[in-house]
Amino acid sequence: MLRIGNASGFYGDRFDAMREMLEGGPLDVLTGDYLAELTMLILGRDRLKDPERGWARTYVRQLEETLVLARERDVKLVTNAGGLNPAGLAEAVRALAERLGVPVRIARVEGDDLLQRGWGEGVLTANAYLGGAGVTAALRAGADLVVTGRITDAAMVTGAAAAHHGWELGDWDELAGATVAGHVLECGTQATGGNYAFFTELDSAENPLAARRLGFPLAEIHADGSSVITKHPGTGGAVTTGTVTAQLLYETGPVRYLGPDVTTRLDTVRLTEDGPDRVRVDGVRGEPPPPTLKVGLTALGGHRNEVTFVLTGLDIEAKAAWLKSQVAAELRGREPAELRWTLARTDHRDAAVQEEAAALLRLVVRDTDPERVGRAVSGAAIELALGSVPGFHVTAPPGRASPYGVFRSARVPVEEVPHTVVLPDGTRQSAPLPPVTGEVREAPGAALPEPLPDGPCRRAPLGRVVGARSGDKGGDANIGLWARDDVGWRWLAHTLTVERLRQLLPETAQLEVVRHVLPNLRALNFTVAGLLGEGVAAQARFDPQAKALGEWLRARELDIPEVLL
Repeated sequence: MLRIGNASGFYGDRFDAMREMLEGGPLDVLTGDYLAELTMLILGRDRLKDPERGWARTYVRQLEETLVLARERDVKLVTNAGGLNPAGLAEAVRALAERLGVPVRIARVEGDDLLQRGWGEGVLTANAYLGGAGVTAALRAGADLVVTGRITDAAMVTGAAAAHHGWELGDWDELAGATVAGHVLECGTQATGGNYAFFTELDSAENPLAARRLGFPLAEIHADGSSVITKHPGTGGAVTTGTVTAQLLYETGPVRYLGPDVTTRLDTVRLTEDGPDRVRVDGVRGEPPPPTLKVGLTALGGHRNEVTFVLTGLDIEAKAAWLKSQVAAELRGREPAELRWTLARTDHRDAAVQEEAAALLRLVVRDTDPERVGRAVSGAAIELALGSVPGFHVTAPPGRASPYGVFRSARVPVEEVPHTVVLPDGTRQSAPLPPVTGEVREAPGAALPEPLPDGPCRRAPLGRVVGARSGDKGGDANIGLWARDDVGWRWLAHTLTVERLRQLLPETAQLEVVRHVLPNLRALNFTVAGLLGEGVAAQARFDPQAKALGEWLRARELDIPEVLL
């Protein structure tokens, strides 16, 4: 058995988590995920300012407090904090180790950076999503710490598990099982109660959730690819089939989950309780990976600005219309390329608190010319203060334009990407390719359960009986929903169709929506194409990463059988 923990779900996650995981109980490997689509843009801008940058600088600061402890406990460290410059981070860690007087064998994985291939004007970063073969080679060569660039989040786990258990490329089921474990771990405390729809039910007298910082998760991975998801004793939060299901639905889509190591069949995953804070994951089946690798491309899309007007009390719609016409008149002849208004009716009738009587009118502008969306817009809005709607005020003073990014993806043949590992002795070697690849195919449609018989219903929020977790993939969003028992699944599977989803979430009405069925998890996973525009960095929506999209859906009301309520 291999114990793999996680100490970071994003660049900016809890700083003390690395120490907490090392001190909290036995571990063999500790991973840290620092990369996301927005992070790559941030690191790309860092690299523009200084070619020596481009890696997550907090990682070295964390190691200042924990590197000696990790070596004393013989815990291997694997991280993608190398970002756009794995060599730079590896050198910084090497210098730290020398200063601390602790010997550390450092390896790095590179080859994902494909910027020089030429992707068009303005592209800032271009990185292939590599698999775990480089991590495996580094650990088998005796590395204590492995720094990578853009590998998939789960590849840190598949690479470490393959090195420990002696798996080869082509051990599809084992690699698929480790991929599932890696996906559960990659977002840290989301597996232990964070962002969990039924978070209030995790409270107990012994472990009050509200009073505790959630513990980070770990996986006990066995030689057959099965695993147990758990956490260190005494840490906050909880590990349940619900928290693990929620994370499995996060930022996934079709039943065939494509990866560089293996195509994982999400419809084969089985979850069972294995004791307090222990969930067994088994039954996972894998297939050959696709012949191409995903490449994430980020670029500076232009400049943006926003002004949020606070509208209070009566005549909200009329106030919004007047403000829109006034701003339009002020900007006539110098309109930005894109100008978008949204009115959030956050106001309550006969409110006892002023803030509860207020609605928010948000203006977002974009243009390639920062002057057109800078003070020219925010200043014009503020100049209306004494000659506009009664109660005029805004949420922030006038501001300058700020750059925004866009994300898109491409695919390249796997053999064209120089997946390379630099071993602790400086030797460079190419990571092996999968022995065979497979064309992407749709999974066969899953059989639905018998529908519930007709019976009395009551109007209630969907979230009273269904959990949800949502997220982003470039400009697309996903919403995963799961029922809590077989009766709820019989209702959910037949009720929440694509058409019903579009009715409940009008923003999706004109977009491509695909429903994926996962009976083992009693779950549906919807992908919504284009909801997020050009990705999180473009900030096209109020919720640019669709983090709360599932909670919005759970708050919508429909007729629910009383037997479920």
